[in-house]
Amino acid sequence: MKHKIINLSEEQGDLLVEMLEKYDADFFGEGPDDVISIGIEDGGRLGLVAGLNAGISAFRIMYISTMWVDKSHRKQGLGRQLIAELEKRAKAAGANVLRADTFDFQGVEFYRKCGFIEAGSYQHPTDGYAEHFFVKYI
Repeated sequence: MKHKIINLSEEQGDLLVEMLEKYDADFFGEGPDDVISIGIEDGGRLGLVAGLNAGISAFRIMYISTMWVDKSHRKQGLGRQLIAELEKRAKAAGANVLRADTFDFQGVEFYRKCGFIEAGSYQHPTDGYAEHFFVKYI
């Protein structure tokens, strides 16, 4: 029988995720699926000036998927406030690790200053960027 590569339908894509989750359950069981989405408002015309989204996954890892601080509000401690609040909420949700990734032009030094450990990185050989991966045990 010859195999061929196809484009998956939405249902097939959902089935693919389901099959991987069933496979993974043999290794780490059913994990929590908590999502934390927090932000900071300035109370003025800008509204939201900083925020982050994170979700807990297998092995009690809280992954920061999005972190942003408005350019005019950077270097004021807002990012650190968000990380501190995330840490508190992540612990309450049962997480024991925070995980983040960032490009070299984004928050590499920020994560280091917040106590994250760089777990790895790579530099793309032709596109001129580097990506860094961080963890923080909580």
